[in-house]
Amino acid sequence: MKVALVSEWLDAWRGGAETSTLQFLHHVMDSGIEVHVFTRSRPSPTPGLHVHAVSGASMSRTRRSMTFAHRVQWMLKRHEFDIVHAISPCPDVDVYQPRGGTVAESIRRNLALLNGDAARRFKRYGNLLNVKQRYMLRLEKQLLGRQGPTIVAISDYVVRQLKEHYGMTNDRIRRIYNAVNPDAAAPEVRASNRERIRKEFGIAPTTLLVLAVAHNFRLKGVRHWLEALAELRRRGVNDLRSLVVGKGDSGYWHRLANRLRVDENLRFIGPSDRVPELFQAADVLVHPTYYDPCSRVVLEAMTAGLVVITTRWDGASEMVENGVNGFVLPDPGDTALLADHVASLCDPSRRRPIQAAARAVAPQVSMSRHAHEMIELYRSLTTC
Repeated sequence: MKVALVSEWLDAWRGGAETSTLQFLHHVMDSGIEVHVFTRSRPSPTPGLHVHAVSGASMSRTRRSMTFAHRVQWMLKRHEFDIVHAISPCPDVDVYQPRGGTVAESIRRNLALLNGDAARRFKRYGNLLNVKQRYMLRLEKQLLGRQGPTIVAISDYVVRQLKEHYGMTNDRIRRIYNAVNPDAAAPEVRASNRERIRKEFGIAPTTLLVLAVAHNFRLKGVRHWLEALAELRRRGVNDLRSLVVGKGDSGYWHRLANRLRVDENLRFIGPSDRVPELFQAADVLVHPTYYDPCSRVVLEAMTAGLVVITTRWDGASEMVENGVNGFVLPDPGDTALLADHVASLCDPSRRRPIQAAARAVAPQVSMSRHAHEMIELYRSLTTC
């Protein structure tokens, strides 16, 4: 079988969707499928992977993104493939997998970040002037209209988006749940990493270590975690430390931590390629997000044995049984409830059974399972 995969970016540092795509590619190639990638990135040479570079030459970043789909459409006409699988929106494909969910839902959830009707009205007017956003919405409507490709949803949350925003029916939707490569480190390696990283950041072996991992701090609710930390401090819960990982770090967040008087318990460490090792050093992941189609960081943390606290606006919450293998917040802004959950986890006897239950979800969210289900979809489409 010969498959074309369309992904505008393949750089892991850009986020979870790109990392998922890279991991998925390797599993598909291992199955013997010939894979051709159409992308603006320049991935490292990989035996067996055919990379078709899509020129990004244009006057602006917005224009480059807008023209990507048209350039790929033209390039695809020069080849013959059994399946064309698009992760970035592109016309005339067989499978479309919106890893970031729908554009329409992303717009709605970004509006939910704002306080007050006036601020939301102003944002809506601004959206009308956003040329790239308007283009992406038009292309999305084209792909998700009455006739079009099979749509792969990475969570039930994305299935609901497709039905609510575009009236899609089950016959065109395939739910193939999101996936990660589970933490396969040996116990002795995990123990060594835990000790080394805690020493590096001056964290005692028995202190509760809470991680927050995000690139978009506002959307992922980092402010609410800082507010919950302040609440925990007021309650006298002091034997905990937190590391915030990601590229959202700026002076604003340092000033906020100082104003909330949590800077002694908190450290912003910026982007890091050591997230798996940080998981091994930590006990809890907080992710009070306003929007995630299905957060990879939550799934990765669960397979690493952390207690995760996320929200109902995260498709990954579908893997969380509240109080059994993690916690789901009904509202990202419920900092009191977030503080309650973290405080309860300071007790190791309370925490350890939840960690063990979290780790048990690994087979359900493995990338090998995801790739197998996707390949079965390819085969069903080629035999229709």
